[in-house]
Amino acid sequence: MMWSIIWLVVFVLLVTFEAATMGLFTIWFAGGALMAFLVSLFVDMWVVQMIVFLVVSFLLLYFTRPVAMRKFNSKRLKTNVEDISGKEAKVTEAIDNFNGTGVAVLNGLEWSARSVEDALVIPVGERVTVREVRGVKLIVAPIGKETETVQEKPGREPEV
Repeated sequence: MMWSIIWLVVFVLLVTFEAATMGLFTIWFAGGALMAFLVSLFVDMWVVQMIVFLVVSFLLLYFTRPVAMRKFNSKRLKTNVEDISGKEAKVTEAIDNFNGTGVAVLNGLEWSARSVEDALVIPVGERVTVREVRGVKLIVAPIGKETETVQEKPGREPEV
């Protein structure tokens, strides 16, 4: 009887925590606690109850969480940063990693920009593709053939 009360308390705590966080994680363990509670009404061995709790919890987590995540996150929109990679931008200030300069305009907003290769200077007016975002800087690569659209920095060896 003591184990029944313990499993019921665990179930209530897990459901309460899930309701407070809505993280879709503890609810699966609450299902395991509920099954362990039901088993505890008929079997007084805590080892059997614990095995039921763990097996049911992980089965629920493994099989139903992906379905629930697709259902609840179907309307999730990418944030601005997630949506930037792969887009084209226009260089408005020459991008020179050595001197720490460079600005590109993307979707009407100015961003600090750096080249994917330190030895390359990308001149004003060039179109570039955003490869990634690091902090508040765009990491960009020239569009087309890199040797034609990018001037190598004088006095420095290109990186290999």
